[in-house]
Amino acid sequence: MTSLPLGAYRPGRTWLHRLPAGAKLLALLVTAVVVTVVRGPASAVAFVALAVALVAWSGAPLRRTLRSLRGFALVAAALTAYQVWTRGWAPAVETVGDLLGMILLAGVLTTTTAVDDLIDVVTRVLGPLRPLGVDPARVGLAFSLMIRALPTTLEIALQTRDAARARGLERSPRALLVPMVVRVVAGARATGDALHARGLGDDE
Repeated sequence: MTSLPLGAYRPGRTWLHRLPAGAKLLALLVTAVVVTVVRGPASAVAFVALAVALVAWSGAPLRRTLRSLRGFALVAAALTAYQVWTRGWAPAVETVGDLLGMILLAGVLTTTTAVDDLIDVVTRVLGPLRPLGVDPARVGLAFSLMIRALPTTLEIALQTRDAARARGLERSPRALLVPMVVRVVAGARATGDALHARGLGDDE
């Protein structure tokens, strides 16, 4: 099974594990705002260093974390090249560094926080919006499905790529995309059928 940071909760006794889920979600939100406001490559490098330190502190295995960033590495390379070409090195370091830092911090959040705790926070926060027609339980369910589906989807993508490579078709978009889409859709339909069988998500 592919090891991924998002959704891969690891029980532990670090101070990061002991922090309430709400406090960690709020800290992630505030950090995203600060990163957006503070400009410059130096702040981006410092942000990545802080994120790496927190990843190590969370107990996430280094090899697993590095493997999970392989997909981002391709995006980062393309984004860096474009930024360097259009704006120069400083904006490139800032943009890619900020993205990498946020990805790592999101990994810290999900590594140290059980999914059920995150759902409880989302449900409580949205509770006051019930008079406006918001159903906190359904939003929490959607949030849970999103978190659980991302690692599965990424794993399917990697398995499909490996299967295509084994057949010598790693450069064929059809050999990569068609099996992946079929498996993802099949998984989504199976989840929908399971929810429907339990009466979840049905209109009242």
